[in-house]
Amino acid sequence: MHTTKAKYINELLNTENDHLKKLNEIVLQSIEQEKLLLESINEQSAEQLSFGQRLADRVARFGGSWKFISWFAVILAIWIGVNLVLVTRDRFDPYPFILLNLLLSCLAAIQAPVIMMSQNRQEEKDRKRNENDYVVNLKAEIEIRTLHQKIDLLIQEQFKKLIESQAEQIKLLQSIIRDNAKHNGDKNKSSGQ
Repeated sequence: MHTTKAKYINELLNTENDHLKKLNEIVLQSIEQEKLLLESINEQSAEQLSFGQRLADRVARFGGSWKFISWFAVILAIWIGVNLVLVTRDRFDPYPFILLNLLLSCLAAIQAPVIMMSQNRQEEKDRKRNENDYVVNLKAEIEIRTLHQKIDLLIQEQFKKLIESQAEQIKLLQSIIRDNAKHNGDKNKSSGQ
């Protein structure tokens, strides 16, 4: 039992690692080609939706709006009012409102899967967006590290030049001091004679 679970978890982790490796390869290729990742992300997001997907989105959008709730309440009130107020022989759905219950059940049975289809596609979009964020963040991190390395290299070169400049200045100062000492020594000798 434990070995089966361990194998399953190991396979799951390997699949996830393969997925991350592919994302890392995309980032490395992008860096090598000096290509912006956002361009490829926008290319991926320009997908064509089928009629069913567009319809599912519209139904989910309308079914989750106040407009739907308002229309639904008005239709229910009219249905119930007409069937309570009308004379007994003209009622098409008397008091227990069996036909209304049937229609509401059918509406719920149709609307629920349509909303779930829309949510599943939205979840897929969110997953792709998260992958794209990961790829962009990874590339940004690599670029920042590269910039840090370049700045460190520049600082090291400037430090070397600064040390060389100081060494030259020290040599100049030493030669000035020697010349000054020599000049003062020559002055002292000439004034002492």
